[in-house]
Amino acid sequence: MAKQISELKLGILGGGQLGRMLIQQAINYNLTTLVLDPDPDAPCKNIANKFECGSITDFDTVYNFGKKADIITIEIEKVNIEALEQLEKEGKLVFPQSRVIRLIQDKGVQKQFFKENDIPTAPFQLVNSKADLSNGNFAFPYILKQRKDGYDGKGVMKISNLADVSKAFESPSLIEELIDFDKEIAVIVSRNANGDMKTFPMVEMEFNAEANLVEFLISPSTYPEDIQHKAEKIALNIASALNITGILAVEMFVTKNGDILVNELAPRPHNSGHQTIEGNYVSQFEQHLRSIFNLPLGDTRSISNAVMINLLGEKGHDGLAKYDGLEKIMAIDGVYVHLYGKKYTKPFRKMGHITIVDQNREKAIEKARYIQQTLKVVS
Repeated sequence: MAKQISELKLGILGGGQLGRMLIQQAINYNLTTLVLDPDPDAPCKNIANKFECGSITDFDTVYNFGKKADIITIEIEKVNIEALEQLEKEGKLVFPQSRVIRLIQDKGVQKQFFKENDIPTAPFQLVNSKADLSNGNFAFPYILKQRKDGYDGKGVMKISNLADVSKAFESPSLIEELIDFDKEIAVIVSRNANGDMKTFPMVEMEFNAEANLVEFLISPSTYPEDIQHKAEKIALNIASALNITGILAVEMFVTKNGDILVNELAPRPHNSGHQTIEGNYVSQFEQHLRSIFNLPLGDTRSISNAVMINLLGEKGHDGLAKYDGLEKIMAIDGVYVHLYGKKYTKPFRKMGHITIVDQNREKAIEKARYIQQTLKVVS
C-alpha cells in the first residue's frame, strides 16, 4: 500500500463497544476513523473522527458511507452485504470480505461450511419453520438456532419437550444435537492479506445461564497442551479455508471425552478477546488493524494470567446508569476498568468489562469473584 497507515481513513460499520475499543487503538496509529451507527448516542460517537447516524442495513446509507473510507471494516455482522459487494467491485477494500460476512450472517450456511471443510461441529439439520420440527432427527432435548440475526444469546433456545416446540421460532432455523460439553473455549486467529496467520492462546469461558452471555473468561487455558494445540489448529484451518483478512473468533466446545466441536464464528474483534488489551503483548484490536492494513502481525503471547468479567446491567434496573462499588474494586491491584460509554442501563445490557491481571491464577480468579459480587450497574 503506497500510503502510510496514518494517511488512511478507516470506515467502521457499527458504533458499539467493539468499535470504541478499535478506535482507542487506532488513535495510537493516527488513523482517521469514520463510524456509521443507527444510535445517535452510540459508544463511538465522541471518539470517532467522524460519526454518522444512520442504518447499517440500508444499501444507500452503507454504500455512501463506504465511499468516504479507504478501508471498511465491521464490528457487527448485521450489515448490508450488497452495498459492501458494490464497494468491493469499485475497488474499495472491505475486511473481512463481504463473502465472509455473508457466510457468517447465516448460521445454516456456516454449518454447511463446517461440514464441507471437515471442521468438527455438532450434528445439525436445517429447518424452514416451526412445522418442520416434527420431522427433526434429534431426540429431546436439542438446541434450536435462528439462521439469521441471533446474537448475545438471542435467537437460541433449548427445546426440551413438545410444549417448547409450540414456542419455537417461525423463521428458518437449524436444530443441533445438545452437546454434553466440559467447557466452552475460544481461539482468536488473525490473518493479513499476505496470508500470515497467528492465534491468540486458547481461553476458557463461563456463561451466565439466564442471559446466555459470557460472564467470566480465563486466559490462558490450563487444558493439556494437546487440546490447546488442536483448538488452535482448527482456528487456523478455518481462517485459511475462509481466506479471511482480519480477526476471526472461533467459539468451540470441549466435550467430556476431550473432542473439540466448533460452535460459531465471529469475523471481528470479540468478547472472548477483551482480556488481550492488558493480558497479551498485542491486543485483538491492534491485531485486527495490523491484519486489515496488511502489516506484520503482533506477538500474541500472554503476559500474565488474565480474567475478564462482563459488566452487565442488573435485573430490575432500567434507566441512567450508575456504577455501585467502582471505588472498592479500583483499590485492588491488577484491576482494569473498561466502561463502554452507554448512558442507559437495562437488565443484562453489556455496560463494560473488567480485566484482572495477576501472576497467580487462583488469586486472579478470587479477585474476579469478589468484583462480580461488589460491582453492580444500577439505575
